[in-house]
Amino acid sequence: MTTEITRDSIFNIIVQHTCEVIPELERHSFIETDRLADLGANSMDRADIVMMTLESLSLKIPLIELAKIKNIGEFTDLLYEKYQFS
Repeated sequence: MTTEITRDSIFNIIVQHTCEVIPELERHSFIETDRLADLGANSMDRADIVMMTLESLSLKIPLIELAKIKNIGEFTDLLYEKYQFS
């Protein structure tokens, strides 16, 4: 039995990996408009979060497609769209 991946579950995976990389955010109430940089994630942290999330979803996305992403909500939307067609 496979669990259906929803947009909300992708958002939660991003939040989970963000908290793994930046444990101080465990009590943060994440919202769609949160930007990882504004939450204290440096470029290496952001790269780790992206790679961990892609790995969790078994997705391969050209990193150039991520360049236009402004916040966690847009990242979620992109991953959900890619997951639907994978």
